[in-house]
Order: sequence, then C-alpha cells, then structure tokens
Amino acid sequence: MTEAQHRNPGEAIARRAEWVGYAASAWAFMFGLMSFYWAVGGTIGVETLGEAFTDPAVVRDPAFIAFVWATGFLKIIAGLLPLALVRQWGSFTLRRIILAAMWAGGVLLVLYAGALLVQHGLMAAGVIPIPESIGSMTALRWHLFFWDPFWLLGGILFVATAWLQRRSGFNSN
Repeated sequence: MTEAQHRNPGEAIARRAEWVGYAASAWAFMFGLMSFYWAVGGTIGVETLGEAFTDPAVVRDPAFIAFVWATGFLKIIAGLLPLALVRQWGSFTLRRIILAAMWAGGVLLVLYAGALLVQHGLMAAGVIPIPESIGSMTALRWHLFFWDPFWLLGGILFVATAWLQRRSGFNSN
C-alpha cells in the first residue's frame, strides 16, 4: 500500500471500485457482442454450447436468432449498470436502484454458475448422464472449463462492483 493509500483508504477503495466496475461492464459488453455475432450468422464457438448447435438448421432457426438478439441487448443493458455507478449517472435514488440490481444480478449469476459447475462436474464424473442438449463430452468440457467459469466471473465482478461501491461511500453527487 502506498503512503497516499494509508492516508486515505477511501480513495483507494474508490479507485478499486472504478476499476472493477469497468471490468464488469467490459465482461457484459463482450458477452453481448458474442450474442450479436451469433445473431448475424457467425458460427465460431456456437458448437461449444452443445451438440444441437452443430446443426446449421438450429443456429439459423428464427427462434434461436431472436433469442440471441434479445440476450445480446440484455447483456449490453447489464453492462451499462456498473458504468452508471462508476460514472455516477442519474440521481442518487436511481443509482441506489442500480446498486440493488447489481447485487441481485451478481448474486444470481454466482448461484447460476455455481449450480452449473456442480451439475456439469457431476456429468463429467459420470455421476449423472449428459443430456442430449449438451450431447458430447467436448461440449461438456467447454461448459465446465469456459462457460460456467465465465458466468461466475461476471457474477463476481457485479457483486464486487456493488460491494466496493458501498464501501467507498456510494457518493451522492
């Protein structure tokens, strides 16, 4: 810790809150861009979602395309939440609502990712069967070692942003 951080630990926490908030936004924006890529017809990586997605008819299905467009927009909106806290957009009341949404979203992401990690770990260990929606051990490994930890990272970033914002005094400017 630097001498300045010893003199004003609140300033160090505020800087950390800003950095983590930007990381949470970047995570959500990157996740949204993946959805948009698949929505416009990109296919790189789509097979990692499961065996069903190796079929071109599935990834060109209007329901799938609508779903990835919708999730892409939701992820972009989610990415604006930590930015609103870091950049202090809106009124104090609005930022408190956003802070609550960050807590709720982050906790839900952590729980979702944790449940998936347990479920997919049990599948990989042969304790429970691999469903047709995943299909192959390759797709299961992608879930276990990439997608599930990716969801967990987002949850941790959202929770950390909310927690650090509260610790930094959640400025009312």
